[in-house]
Amino acid sequence: MSRLLPAVQLRVPTDEDAFAWHRVFDDPEVMEFHGGRGAELSVYEELTARQRRHDAERGFCLWTVLDERGRVVGFTGAQPWPHEDFGPYGEIEIGWRLARSAWGKGYATAAARLTLDRVRAAGVGRVVAMVDAGNERSLAVAARLGMERTQVFRVPDSEREGYCFSLELGTV
Repeated sequence: MSRLLPAVQLRVPTDEDAFAWHRVFDDPEVMEFHGGRGAELSVYEELTARQRRHDAERGFCLWTVLDERGRVVGFTGAQPWPHEDFGPYGEIEIGWRLARSAWGKGYATAAARLTLDRVRAAGVGRVVAMVDAGNERSLAVAARLGMERTQVFRVPDSEREGYCFSLELGTV
């Protein structure tokens, strides 16, 4: 039996979202699979600015996720995989990161499904997701999206094991 997913909204990140992302990601549990700690505010300022450019140029980006009450609970979206030394360089990766308070409520799955719709509409025919092998919550989201594990990898800096998932989208 599947549960109903919550209503979420995605928006292109605003300048103010840099502050919100900085706040919600300043949690060691949230950042466990992303270096273990949050970044400086300037990192999120640059990231949100870059996402606005991605959206303008490509029609997709890492969008801010808003819950039913309009509160920022994280991000989800897509962008080209940037690392040349490992992983699917240049492919379109989808991803999600949510505040601890939003875990276990279906927000990641709901937001990721909206992401798939949007990248498909932008003409993307295939996406990948790079997930740390220990991140059970993200592994479950990838499974709920119907993604297929295609590769096992080691992250160069940490030697942690991860999985590359892929999903054929077709186009609209």
